Amino acid sequence: MKIVIALAAVAGLIVPASPALAAPAALSDTPPATATAAAPATAAAPATAAAPATAATAATTAAAPAVARPGGVPANTAPAAATTPPATAAAPGVPALVARWDFDAGSVGGRVADTSGRGPALSVRSADQGIIRFEGGPTGGKYVAFPDLCPTTATTCPRGLLEAPNDADLNPGTRLFRWSARVHLTKAQIGGSANIMQKGVANTGSQWKMQVGATQGRAQCVAVGVGSPTVYIARSTTSVADGLWHKILCQRVGPALSVYIDGVPRGQTAIPATLSITNTLPLRLGGPNFNTTSDMYHGLLDDVYAELG
Repeated sequence: MKIVIALAAVAGLIVPASPALAAPAALSDTPPATATAAAPATAAAPATAAAPATAATAATTAAAPAVARPGGVPANTAPAAATTPPATAAAPGVPALVARWDFDAGSVGGRVADTSGRGPALSVRSADQGIIRFEGGPTGGKYVAFPDLCPTTATTCPRGLLEAPNDADLNPGTRLFRWSARVHLTKAQIGGSANIMQKGVANTGSQWKMQVGATQGRAQCVAVGVGSPTVYIARSTTSVADGLWHKILCQRVGPALSVYIDGVPRGQTAIPATLSITNTLPLRLGGPNFNTTSDMYHGLLDDVYAELG
């Protein structure tokens, strides 16, 4: 049961669920070498991009019996638990696992440990009595349940997010970079663009982000380069807000930003090959901040990870 961050050319901040894919040999879930959207030939993910055999194996999509989400909303089935050995060094250009949070141990002292052996711990943060829950099925493993969406008439709204401090491995510059998460939500849980994970702010520096659009529930991978106001967004052609578990993977390779849903390429946009993403801001899961108009995520989240080439 796990979850885990690519982007396009316009501002604007999901398909019936695809059949579960067989677990790949490596955590990287290396996307197919070709993409369905038009892009330069060099933009395709190289076949050698899969993580080394010594890297952590991916969580399978095998599901545990259905459990109930707080408030009675069905959680469907969560991906099965998986263990991850520490990441090992990768050859130049081959992506290495640099951070992973599977949430299986829940929160200890308000902190969620990284399981890659390389990333920082996440801190649990909340506002207006927001509660983040760590839930799971009878076969083991846990996922995160964020506070419910508030009524539009509410004067205050419980909010919660997870935050990791700035880390060099989460500042990819111009290198190959992947960020991924497993999500479970419905359109009724989306009040605005739902921020799943984000590092950086679009109008101050640079940014990489994963979100779900408010109108059609489609996954979006966002990238903004240092010194540029242009926001690049790769939008999926299918919805992920259907009450089922979906894996979203964002990938930046050279001049292409792509989005994959359940291992299938679902969108791509061209970006400058020189676009560099680096900033000193923290990584946040579940929302960008606690402002009253923040694009908070109100679904379930699992198996979040990042890979750096």
